[in-house]
Amino acid sequence: MKRKKKMSNLKKVILTFIILLLAWIFGFYLYTTYQNIEIEPQNYKTQKTQSTTQEQTVENVEENSKKVADVIEETTEKIVGISKLKNTGSSIFSNSDESELGLGTGIIVTSDGYILSNEHVTGSKYSKCYITLENGRNYDGTVMWSDSDLDLSIVKINAKDLKYVELGNSDNIKVGETVYAIGNPIGFEFRRTVTSGIISAKNRTIKLEEENKQSYMTDLIQTDATINPGNSGGPLIYPNGEVIGINTVKISSAEGIGFAIPINIVKPIIESYKQTGDFQEATIGIYAYDKEVIPYLNKTNNIDFDKGIYIAQITKNGSADNTGLKEGDIITKIDDTELNTMNDLRKYIYTKKSGDTVALSVTRGKVNKTFNINLGKK
Repeated sequence: MKRKKKMSNLKKVILTFIILLLAWIFGFYLYTTYQNIEIEPQNYKTQKTQSTTQEQTVENVEENSKKVADVIEETTEKIVGISKLKNTGSSIFSNSDESELGLGTGIIVTSDGYILSNEHVTGSKYSKCYITLENGRNYDGTVMWSDSDLDLSIVKINAKDLKYVELGNSDNIKVGETVYAIGNPIGFEFRRTVTSGIISAKNRTIKLEEENKQSYMTDLIQTDATINPGNSGGPLIYPNGEVIGINTVKISSAEGIGFAIPINIVKPIIESYKQTGDFQEATIGIYAYDKEVIPYLNKTNNIDFDKGIYIAQITKNGSADNTGLKEGDIITKIDDTELNTMNDLRKYIYTKKSGDTVALSVTRGKVNKTFNINLGKK
């Protein structure tokens, strides 16, 4: 009996020893394995996610705001005051009111003194007006080109080495983008006022009634940046300073509805003056509407088309007269350029010269025709 009890105790001792030995071996294995693990510091980054991000955002906003302010300050140096009446003082930015001086705004577009503005500010071609630069110097200006339908004009002054604006691409604008308007509202006290807003809409058409005449302005940029009468002819710019439009009119019966003419329409003319000092405007010899104007016309005409330009009138003895074109035809293309607005047509014609031939693709009912037109001189 004692012998059995001794054997049982021995087994317990051996079993305990084996368990302890296994535990020691396992522990030693874990220790040596942990010691051999290499921790690479470069694989780990520590950062304060909330506070650091917020601080960086504030810095970015401040930096961007400063950059925009610098850009606007540089742009205002390229803005001019325009008056139809000559002031006897040292500057047209006098204490005389706007009605006396007819004060408006313009932008310098070349270093040798070409200035872009509205026709209703400068007057029509060959008119005289008076220009004041940002530094206070005064110049006599002559209107070299103007278009009453677009309400645009180009004035020349005898000056050199002027700072001039950078022109953007108005074809790529998007609704909701931030823009700034610069101009000379009211008079001396508020010259070169800057207002901010967004692009509210594109391709707007408005109907104008002046002196018992009706006219239409199409393809306009709508903005809620404040535009006052003296802002006419001033730029609508992006935060980077690129000019995308020329401020022209506002809706007087509502707040925050102003319009600018897309800059791309006049780019070919500016480039011609910059390169050659001249611009000879060609003409196709028609009076036409795009589809945005049709709702304003007499609905009994039953005019209905999805794209293209509607020929309302062919100028007698003009380029298109006796070519086979008819009133009511829809021009869908000029050469290889598709047409949907009158500005599409104008932009293309502005790149041509009198005597050039263009091909017009026309829809007449269900029939498609092509007419070759020799452009005349306007």
